[in-house]
Amino acid sequence: AKVHRISVTMCDLEYEGSLTLDTELMQAADMIPYERVEVYDITNGNRFATYLIEGEAGSGECCLNGAAAHMVDIGDKVIITSYITLDDEAASEHIPRVVLVDDSNRIKQVKDSELARVRN
Repeated sequence: AKVHRISVTMCDLEYEGSLTLDTELMQAADMIPYERVEVYDITNGNRFATYLIEGEAGSGECCLNGAAAHMVDIGDKVIITSYITLDDEAASEHIPRVVLVDDSNRIKQVKDSELARVRN
């Protein structure tokens, strides 16, 4: 699953660690508290792992805490991803969640697939 191009709303170096994410976005992406996630900063290219904690529902919150706060700046666009390991049979039936957000980090669309961009 992933939340695509969400804007970082806050950085809190003094918090113990993790990524605080709007609970509505977590639910739309089928992500759970304390789940390990990978974060890809589109703005600066940094990539790192952390875990999720629930933020206020409907807030659009995307706050990097602790050491991870050094990796991003407020306003950076990031992709938050989670992965699962499945056997072949389960993988053939798995439906991923792709959550697209608007400029206010509100859900714009939830998809169950991605298509590669065709380049000419």
